[in-house]
Amino acid sequence: MSILTAALVFLAAAVVVVPLCKRLGMSSVLGYLVAGLLLGQLEPLARWDAEGVLHFAEIGVVLLLFIIGLELQPRRLWVMRRLVFGLGSLQVVLTTLVIAGGLMLAGIEGGSALLLGFALALSSTAFVLQLLGENRRLHHPHGRAAFGTLLLQDIAVIPGLVLISLLGNGAGATPQWEWLLAVVIGATAARFLLRPLLRFIAGTGIHELFTAAALTLVMGAAVAFDRAGLSMGLGAFVAGMMVADSEYRHQLEADVNPFKGLLLGLFFMAVGMTVNLPLLAAEPLVIVALTLALVAVKALILLPLSRLHGLSGREAVRTALVLSQGGEFAFVLLTAGVAGGITDAALAERAVLVVSLSMALTPLLVALGERLIHDEPGGRPFDPIDQEDPPVIVAGFGRVGQIIARVLAMRRIPFTALEINPDHVDFVRQFGNRIYYGDASRPEVLRAAGVAKARAIVVATGDVETSLRIVEQVRAMAPDLPIIARATNRHHELWLRERGVTFVLRDTLYSSLRMARALLRELGLDEEEAARSVTRFREHDAHTLQRQAAVWRDAEAYRRTTIDAAEELQRLFAEDVRSSHDAAQRHTDRPEDAEA
Repeated sequence: MSILTAALVFLAAAVVVVPLCKRLGMSSVLGYLVAGLLLGQLEPLARWDAEGVLHFAEIGVVLLLFIIGLELQPRRLWVMRRLVFGLGSLQVVLTTLVIAGGLMLAGIEGGSALLLGFALALSSTAFVLQLLGENRRLHHPHGRAAFGTLLLQDIAVIPGLVLISLLGNGAGATPQWEWLLAVVIGATAARFLLRPLLRFIAGTGIHELFTAAALTLVMGAAVAFDRAGLSMGLGAFVAGMMVADSEYRHQLEADVNPFKGLLLGLFFMAVGMTVNLPLLAAEPLVIVALTLALVAVKALILLPLSRLHGLSGREAVRTALVLSQGGEFAFVLLTAGVAGGITDAALAERAVLVVSLSMALTPLLVALGERLIHDEPGGRPFDPIDQEDPPVIVAGFGRVGQIIARVLAMRRIPFTALEINPDHVDFVRQFGNRIYYGDASRPEVLRAAGVAKARAIVVATGDVETSLRIVEQVRAMAPDLPIIARATNRHHELWLRERGVTFVLRDTLYSSLRMARALLRELGLDEEEAARSVTRFREHDAHTLQRQAAVWRDAEAYRRTTIDAAEELQRLFAEDVRSSHDAAQRHTDRPEDAEA
């Protein structure tokens, strides 16, 4: 089978199988796994080297970590140091020791048991980040804990490969010190040269050239780290962090995202192809028992560690479930271990099968965990909603939601108010407010609140991620329902507009304009001129926002639009000043004309 034919088969399988799995309520990750499992049974593809496909598709993981690096500025990484070096280190060490101890009790030699314990202690960066991203959970407490742990695991692979080379017969990977030096020098130089270089490329106006530069940056960092004996994903992550503070961050992310999605899908399909079904058929009970044991051991170790690091009970459960599988680095470590004579091929093959099955099990475990714990974030079930289909739903009962509710009450318009914070619900109820404890981003809560018959919904929550989830859920359940939404900043407003919100208002817009008007009056302008200036600014800002909505995901076009808008506003005010001066001059000339 030619490469082009194989590519067609891979793409067709993804296009058919993944949407079917999504329709059945599965995650896209599991869909890609199923597609790979099916492809692995085709005779022409069965002769393909699935490990080779897996190695090539790791570029998807590299691009994913680059995008994560773009979103994680260095100061945020410092804030996460306790999760990375505390939770992550304890998880790797304790899981390695527990698994290795169990294997040695089963009669496996010490060096082989330690290698298997360490390889199985690692979780799948690709699976976990994709699952968290799909569910918009990366910025939740368990998402941050999982990311910190995965980052430490990626770093831990480096000394792991060094130990394999020392304990084995020299076939393992060893750091190349000249490449390590090159990485340090390159990272230092890039700190000063990268932004001017990106500015120069963006200045050419050739979009595909900027895309090529983005891919060169990612792959260059990945290759340099790989040659130095480090993780390719770690190199891409560092490269992303280096440009996280630049004005080109959004453009880089937009250019890399399509490649990342396709290659990650190929990676998951390759994992499915590596599943040794004949071995599973020969030893089904043993393999399934080992898989369940691996998931249980990792989850039971992570649960108390997560609690120890400040996570709530339910966030700790989520962390334990999402990190309970084996990871793609197990394939790398076990291959090096077999080549180095530390473990035998039969053990490694069983371990690879267990890792693959644990990956396939993870989306199901995460979904099951969410079903069991989603409605009790504070140990308290959501309130039953007994109102009969009021015309308005108010999602979020903070400062904004309460003012809107008071206006509705003044006009005797019934409404249902939903609030996710149980303490706040109890507090506002003391003042006679009728409010329900519930998560407005969940379909069952919206259904109970009467979203199908409502005439409008107000999204008044101040949390960006929560408001976007609510809007997306409302649009899925009631596409034509008018949505009135609060935005905390300009980017939040653009995100809401992109999702089809009917009316958006930024928190501080009108209060800022009123303050500006009062300031102009204090500086000597009369009331009419101050009001005209503020009105002109508000109209121009609204017009600018409309233009930016069309280009805001293109960093360079967005920057250019912002600069042009500022220059245009200055010209408009200059024209206003000239018009006012001319009008004043004509008013002064009029008495003389009358006398003449």
